[in-house]
Amino acid sequence: MNSRAATEFRYEKLTWPEINDAVDLGKVCIVPCGAVEQHGHHLPLDVDIVCPTEIARGAGRLVPDKLLVLPTVCYGYTGHVMDFPGTINNHYSHFIDHVLDITKSLAYHGFKKIVLLNGHGSNMPNLDLVARRTNLETDAECIPTAWWNLLTVDKEFLPRWRQSKFPGGCAHACELETSLYLYLDGDNVRQDLIRSGAISFNEENCAFNWVDLFAAGPATLISWTSSYSETGVLGEAELATAEKGCQAYGEAVKQLARFVTWFKDRPVDARRDLHRKPPTMPMPWGQRPSPKAS
Repeated sequence: MNSRAATEFRYEKLTWPEINDAVDLGKVCIVPCGAVEQHGHHLPLDVDIVCPTEIARGAGRLVPDKLLVLPTVCYGYTGHVMDFPGTINNHYSHFIDHVLDITKSLAYHGFKKIVLLNGHGSNMPNLDLVARRTNLETDAECIPTAWWNLLTVDKEFLPRWRQSKFPGGCAHACELETSLYLYLDGDNVRQDLIRSGAISFNEENCAFNWVDLFAAGPATLISWTSSYSETGVLGEAELATAEKGCQAYGEAVKQLARFVTWFKDRPVDARRDLHRKPPTMPMPWGQRPSPKAS
């Protein structure tokens, strides 16, 4: 196929005939999902937008024949952070409906593999529901993941990379986010204001109630951010460097490209209807019809 669709990874730069070509190529669609929210005194409000967007684009440059990166969903679920000026909340139901509209549109046009690449922690339960509904209500497959989870694929990367304490050293505007932003857009980091910040309930040393980007206690209370943080920084931001950010970016991009390559050609799991008699009515939650009994 001699088409721009084979080399262009930016969804919005294609024409509609080229979208048809991209569908024929079986390209995986990546939807970066972020938020506009506080990140302490030293990082701008767009951290959760910049990080997943640039990682997705980085993977696009590596394997442009396999994926398309959509325009970023910039407003996420951030109600718990509204005590910090500048944060913009997208009500969870609006957010779910908005992203689901995107995935359903992609499925309708013929794209059958979709990745929701998240950049904001509290989007995750909502994106998980979007993916589940996409998988049940369309004939596409959808998988959500956070960009930082890509750093756990190689079991040796984080132990080699991370210097901050666990748990809590990497949580928000922390060693990881600050490092990545220093690499991606260092001119907009207020480097003279970088200060580490504690998560007050982590300091209680309770076996149940603790949090980190890479894990959480078995019964962790997530409430108003201002109730457990004075500055909005959750972690050891003072350990951040642009060099660490470069390493994290390279690892995340590499693993995202690997993931897309695997996902693109993975056979679809076959659904089976196990009713003895076919149901006499459509499934009442709007799901696509069940397969014919074999």
